[in-house]
Amino acid sequence: MFRTRAYLATLAVAAVLAGCSTGGSSGGGAAPAPASNDGRCEASGADFAIGKQASAALLEQARKGSGSQVARILKPNDAVTLEYNSLRLNLNVDQQGVVTRVNCG
Repeated sequence: MFRTRAYLATLAVAAVLAGCSTGGSSGGGAAPAPASNDGRCEASGADFAIGKQASAALLEQARKGSGSQVARILKPNDAVTLEYNSLRLNLNVDQQGVVTRVNCG
């Protein structure tokens, strides 16, 4: 019983950590071609958005670059659910609306 719980806890932690992908590059450049990953989010494909002003056009460009099916902009203090969605891209912005972080979930 304990081994089963430990195994499930390890799997849960691994799943959460897999979703913690952030971009570290703020270099300017064109958006990469869409990834071919069956609609799953690949945050590195949207790293180009970091440091830019968030907009609907940037969100769509980042969504396509990451290969994700859906995308959203998360502002400070926005209420979000804790479920992980591997098909969703998140653009986290600061108070001024500038993208500070890109991740999947």
